[in-house]
Amino acid sequence: MNPRRILLELFDCALRAVHGREAVARVLRGHSGTCSVFAVGKAASAMALGAHDALGGQIVATLVVTKDGHADPELVGFEGVTVIEAAHPVPDERSLAAGAELERRLTALGKQIHPIFLVSGGSSSLIDILGTGRTLAELRALNQQGLRAGIDIESLNAQRATISRLKSGGVARLLGDRQATALFISDVPGDSPDVIGSGLLGHDGRNRDDIRRIVVANIGVAVGAVIERARTHGLTFESRATRFDRAAEDVAREFVEALRLTAADGLVWGGESTVKLPAQHGRGGRNTHLALTAARLMAAEGPLTILAAGTDGSDGPTTDAGAMVDAGTLTRAELAGCDIERAWRSFDSGTALECSEDLIHTGPTGTNVGDLLIGIKHPAGLPRGLGAERLL
Repeated sequence: MNPRRILLELFDCALRAVHGREAVARVLRGHSGTCSVFAVGKAASAMALGAHDALGGQIVATLVVTKDGHADPELVGFEGVTVIEAAHPVPDERSLAAGAELERRLTALGKQIHPIFLVSGGSSSLIDILGTGRTLAELRALNQQGLRAGIDIESLNAQRATISRLKSGGVARLLGDRQATALFISDVPGDSPDVIGSGLLGHDGRNRDDIRRIVVANIGVAVGAVIERARTHGLTFESRATRFDRAAEDVAREFVEALRLTAADGLVWGGESTVKLPAQHGRGGRNTHLALTAARLMAAEGPLTILAAGTDGSDGPTTDAGAMVDAGTLTRAELAGCDIERAWRSFDSGTALECSEDLIHTGPTGTNVGDLLIGIKHPAGLPRGLGAERLL
């Protein structure tokens, strides 16, 4: 058993279990009637492809708004598809252009056409309509503040709603009284449509139920897939009942200690940690910082390997999904010339883990349900320190 290969396989299995294409197609199969599709978020391309798989010629038009580099080339083969790539995690003019296009299409939508919305994480930055007197600079500053300070998602969404006409049920208000269907891939605690994507399709304050809201994938599905796949290797993995949501350093300490103490072969936890970045910081995100913290804690330990990665394939502003570390990580990084303590203090974890060859790269994954921590215990003498691999 190679523990690193096992962890990569488990992570890959989790991504497949919550992939937007099949999750959407599964729910929409059997829907009848002419419709128009609006997909927004990091998983928008995969979700839109799932809608076309299920509905085919029933779709008269599709608007896909997604992160730079996340548009699936397969969408080009479908008639009536418009793709807008916008900025993430900080909005730009393209985000406002996407919001204007969404509003234009909804205003012109014929009464006989049923709107289907596909929403995943990242929507908050990718599409917006500013409130009266508000500026893009204000919106950008708020997002940047959220990234630096580790503000919880509900508080951040409440602040966004004071600047934006789309947040907190804004799309629902644009729909008026017409019926619609909204499918969500959730990356938030509680899986509430009032929070996912800053509540684009959340309840708009009126006592009405014109919008059918369905969560088609979440972190619980991903965690369950890891546990089931581990069983095929004869391994017992344990999960926890709640999502992790605290500071990355605290989560790392808790996870390493729990992995040391468990009688199981491994652990899998889902959630999203937070980091508070200094004004000057290096390359990295919450998962690589968590992983480097875990590596520091495991320096004297032998039989542990831990993977920390984002299910969307990106860790904060980086193109790394995360990292996989073990007791040899620090030694490998130091042999490559990295000052580990400096890298850790200055939030330059990506550089350190690149030196140790522990970074994980997946590219866009077609989903976004939060982050996964997967750890495995293994007997001394098994191969470690082989470096992380690119997932297929």
